[in-house]
Amino acid sequence: MRILLVSQMYPGADDPDLGVFVATLEGALRERGHELARAVVDRRGGSRLRHLALARDARRAARRLEPDVVYAHFLVPAGLVAGLASRAPLVVTAHGQDVANVGTVPGVRAATRVVIRRAARVVAVSEWLRQELASRLPEAAPKIDVVDCGVDLERFVLRDAAEARAALRLELDEPVFLCLGSLTERKNVLRLARAVETLDRGTLVLVGDGPLRAALEGRARVVLAGRVPHEAVPTWIAASDVVCQPSLVEPFGLATLEAMAAGRPVVATRIGGPPEFVPPEAGVLVDPLDDVALVEALARAAEFPRPNLAARAAAGEHDVRRQAERLEAILERAAGGRRA
Repeated sequence: MRILLVSQMYPGADDPDLGVFVATLEGALRERGHELARAVVDRRGGSRLRHLALARDARRAARRLEPDVVYAHFLVPAGLVAGLASRAPLVVTAHGQDVANVGTVPGVRAATRVVIRRAARVVAVSEWLRQELASRLPEAAPKIDVVDCGVDLERFVLRDAAEARAALRLELDEPVFLCLGSLTERKNVLRLARAVETLDRGTLVLVGDGPLRAALEGRARVVLAGRVPHEAVPTWIAASDVVCQPSLVEPFGLATLEAMAAGRPVVATRIGGPPEFVPPEAGVLVDPLDDVALVEALARAAEFPRPNLAARAAAGEHDVRRQAERLEAILERAAGGRRA
């Protein structure tokens, strides 16, 4: 197939971790013999003019490629841009915030309805997100498939923690609890920091940046690593004892799955996608608003074996190449008779 990929997430953009997923999935589709052209946002920040640039790039790429199918990540604006760029069938993946914006951000519900009507299929990255989208836009329900983000098992591998800490020049009190993501209310980082303080042992390492950074500075046994290159994320995970993602809501939970692939036990939220792929032997699911339960979850997870081979095995069921195969079937069906 000739596939036009349109995404507002790509390595270097606002969500580098999801951007890496988009790039990895693109590579997997190429490996399967498909011809791809892409129009993507691959830089942080900038005004809404970047969305106009994305639309321009999508139209140009569509004229060059004459795609059999257009595949977009994020309902609005990327899905809207993709639908206008070509008359080829449209498949669009919803990742979470795009669904949350429906009914909360002015104009997004109407724009998302346009995308849903235009799309041949809509992909949700978790069953939880499928239900959320269907509840907000019931007309979307018949079109939704669930294909999760998957994890690159060649990128996230079993590594020795001491070797990884030495590579990062880290000397920390153990156990090392790692949280990957923006320092925001949704990521629940203040409650996580308080929970580690209550444990009275171990170190919390926060990889990422955001508006709550000032509230976390100077706290005992909290290390603010800031943003790191996406190439370094596997090493930071390997340097940890437990990876924590107790978000108020997590539509999928990519960092949790990556940690499992690297053989690290996890503490993850019960609200969203993680209950769909975190078995009891891989980590602890927690009510993100329960302070006592979060402290107990951290203590329990710290006692799990490392490397956690059960976590690695569970993550293996979500290999990104397997997810690419599932997505390929959806794109094939959407393309129908237009396939070259």
